[in-house]
Amino acid sequence: MSKVALITGAARRIGASIAHEFHTAGYRVIVHCNHSLDAANEMAAGFNKIRNDSAVIITQDLAQIGNAEKFFAACLQCFGRVDVLINNASVFYPTPFDQMAPDEFDQFINTNLKAPLFLVRAGAKHLKGGAVINIVDIHGETPLRDYLAYSVSKAGLLMLTKALAIELAPDVRVNGISPGAILWPEQNAEMSADERNDLLEKIPMQTLGTPEDIARTALFLADSSAFITGQIVTVDGGQSI
Repeated sequence: MSKVALITGAARRIGASIAHEFHTAGYRVIVHCNHSLDAANEMAAGFNKIRNDSAVIITQDLAQIGNAEKFFAACLQCFGRVDVLINNASVFYPTPFDQMAPDEFDQFINTNLKAPLFLVRAGAKHLKGGAVINIVDIHGETPLRDYLAYSVSKAGLLMLTKALAIELAPDVRVNGISPGAILWPEQNAEMSADERNDLLEKIPMQTLGTPEDIARTALFLADSSAFITGQIVTVDGGQSI
């Protein structure tokens, strides 16, 4: 029976590419979303047209996850198993130091850090022999100005990845992927040509990556029988160097 991948934030952007990559590789996929239900429905319908009963949708506001055990149990009911958990869902918007509200900071920590932690804890015994992949960010190591809460939450996720690799060894491999500039920000219309060129000049490969770059890396980490756990794979075209 084919393996099952649970992908949070799977309806759009990088999450959608990961879902497509895993489905193409023969996985059944659980497409998690919060607000992007239309996109999730369209994706799942397309997957099921290719292979019947190969995709389902599950909705949850991860900032309000509360009972992670109940959420993971609902995921298990979809196909009876989960082999790979990919914590991709993330909150991203500016939080300048002198303007950030406490509830904004809580939203970042709840979605970007607490949800992955408690989802992994809820699913650990079901993931034996499988893998957890956390989508981190290069700004978890080098903070992004005016994105304080985001940077802090991703720094926490980076350390969580390493800590979980120790806690769950040898039963579950836990790794992270740290994307650099993969897509232009959704507010790209507000970026000037000079700002875009300035960003590209900081990337040795002189181009943005693609969501597919992240998806292929995730599939490698999920399927690889290599001696790899507790690692953060940076996919940034050399930007971090």
